[in-house]
This record gives sequence, C-alpha cells and structure tokens, in this order.
Amino acid sequence: MILLNKLVLNSESLNKVLENKTISRENISEIYQNAVNDPTELFSAAQNLREKFKNNTVTFSKKAFFNIVNLCKDTCSYCTYKSEPGEEKLSLMSKQQILELMQLAKKYRCVEALFVTGEQPEQKYQEARDWLKENGFKSTAEYLIHSSEIALELGLFPHTNAGNLSFEEMRELKKTNVSMGIMLENISERLTERGMPHYLAASKRPKARMQVLENSGKLGIPMTTGILVGIGETIEEVIDSILAIRELHEKYGNIQEIILQNFQPKSDTIMKNEPSADEKYFKTIVALSRIIMPEMNMQIPPNLSPKSYQSFLSVGINDWGGISPLTPDFVNPEFAWPEINKVDSDSKNAGFELKCRFPVYPEFVSFISKELRDKMAVIENEEGLVKEEYWR
Repeated sequence: MILLNKLVLNSESLNKVLENKTISRENISEIYQNAVNDPTELFSAAQNLREKFKNNTVTFSKKAFFNIVNLCKDTCSYCTYKSEPGEEKLSLMSKQQILELMQLAKKYRCVEALFVTGEQPEQKYQEARDWLKENGFKSTAEYLIHSSEIALELGLFPHTNAGNLSFEEMRELKKTNVSMGIMLENISERLTERGMPHYLAASKRPKARMQVLENSGKLGIPMTTGILVGIGETIEEVIDSILAIRELHEKYGNIQEIILQNFQPKSDTIMKNEPSADEKYFKTIVALSRIIMPEMNMQIPPNLSPKSYQSFLSVGINDWGGISPLTPDFVNPEFAWPEINKVDSDSKNAGFELKCRFPVYPEFVSFISKELRDKMAVIENEEGLVKEEYWR
C-alpha cells in the first residue's frame, strides 16, 4: 500500500485532504483548476484515498431489474426510459410477471431485486390507474410494498428507486427494503429553466430531490444517490452537487453510495445530438468526488463506459453498481451490462478483487431492522458481503 504521508504534491489543497482535513469549496475549485491541464496529481491522490479506505476490493450487486411501470409524469430531455401508452416499450408488470421474474432471478442466484418505476404515473395516466386497479392497488407505492414483501419471502433483497416518494411511503418501504435510491442528478436550478434538461421534469427540481434525501436521513434509510455528468452542467454546479450530498451525509450519516453517471445521448430523445461526456472530464469529476468525500462508496456504471470502465479503478471508484445476468438496463437499453466473469477478469487485471455485496453496504447494516439482517445472514460472509460460493 502506498503511504499517503509520503505522497508529495504541489497542491496545498490536496495535501489537506491527505492529512484528513475537510476542504472548502474554494480548495475544491483550486484542485479542479490545477487538474484541467494535468490531472495526474488529482488522480494519484484519489487512488490513494480509495486504497486507504477501500483497499484493493471492488464490489458489485448481482441484481434483477424489475421495470415495474415506465409511464412517467415527467419529461427529461435525455431520458429514453419513459414510455407513452401504446408504445412497444411500455411496461406494466402484473403480479404474476413479477413473481415469475423473481423465481428466475433466484435460479440465476441474483441477490438484489431492483424495483424501478416512472415518477408517480397514476397522477397523469388513466392506463396506470387501470393497471393498479387490475392488480388490486391504489398507488404505485402500494404495489412496490407488496412486491418487496414477495421478494424478501423468496430470498431477494429489495432496493427501490421510484422517484420522489413521500415520507410515509418511504417509511413503509423501509420495512422491506435494505436500501433505496434517488439520483440528485444536479443541485442546479439553472438546469430546470426553459430549454434545459430538467425543464419539463418537476420532480427533478433540486428542492424536491433534496427533500426526499432529507427524509431518507430522518428515516435512517441507507440511501444511494448521485449526479449525471455531461448534461450541460458547469464545474461549479458539479462541486455544489457533491457538497450538498456531503452536507446531508454529515447530518444523517445514511448516504451509502454516490453514483457518477456519464451522459450518453439516445436517439429517441431531445438531446440526441449532444456529445457524450468527455472521458477525461468524467474521470476528473470521479477523482474530485473522491477528494470531496474520501470515505464514500463511489460507483460508475461499467456498461456506460464499455471500452474503458476498468481504467476508472485508477481514479478512485470502488464499486460497479448493480450488474444483471438476467435483465437489461432498462434505463440505458442500448448499453448491455458486461458479463460478470469479464468484470471479474478486468478487475483482477487492474489489481482488484471483485466481491459481491448486498444492496446495502456492510458499514450501513446498522440502519436496517434485525429481521432484514437475519435474512441476509443466510448468504452473508464474515465481511458482511455475499458468500462467494453463492454468487459465482
């Protein structure tokens, strides 16, 4: 292991980080500006911090993606997940379809049941209200609670990402979900103005997203959040977004993971002609995020950087997120997940050991109930991760 105190840096701000001192927004901006021309020192510091706090382990969650309903009351200019009634990609999963996929997920030895929906579809679409009624529910949240209960009974561990759920809905889902997620995406109000990516997405307004994250803290839910990189944001907006997450985590201690997701244009969206996130810029943001929150679990989706994902191990990440051997990435359907064996091999070649985790990280299990912990114990090893003989 490289000793941090022997790493000689030109940047006083980077030295502050390596001395376990909290750095200011001004320090962070300085670090970024120094890295624009040559990011070597930043990358080296990020790598060393990751090594200090996460060793040479890189984790992932073996999941099945349940695309429960993709009707959505919002419209984001980069999103291809949302469907309209009558479209071929429309998903309205019945209870039987959900059960069948759960049973198949168990055969594939999946650990996580990822439940994803559009934003409050019943508020906009009669089709969603009819679908809920046919299945015996009044709201999407009720359906998610039921699905989570069934998943647990079968030995799958739910992680729900269903947009801006209410405090009460999240409190009920906490009983069966070992973790939950919502992307902050960006703290910038500017990105919600006319002509910007979030203009027609009321739920993406920063105050609304931050309220959900605040509620997760009050409820003690292990929470995954993150930002999108390359959607027209400024570096100041990136820094402010990570700092907002840091402030919440310092207050409640429940943010378990930050996803750093690079924008990839999609042919059926308004932003189809925009360029994908520049890789050097993206890596700089990844490393900067590690500098801002040295002990945080940092993830990039490997399918969105298919030719180079393993190179991000050298700039501070320690997790690949959910990878499914069974279902596609319905949010990014044009980007298939790499096979787990290939991720294992690529990680090993980069000097890292791939390990499978639960949807909740080991250091956050204290937030969940004894009942959920007892269910995890069946396939849990001494590190709080999934037994190797189970997931391989």
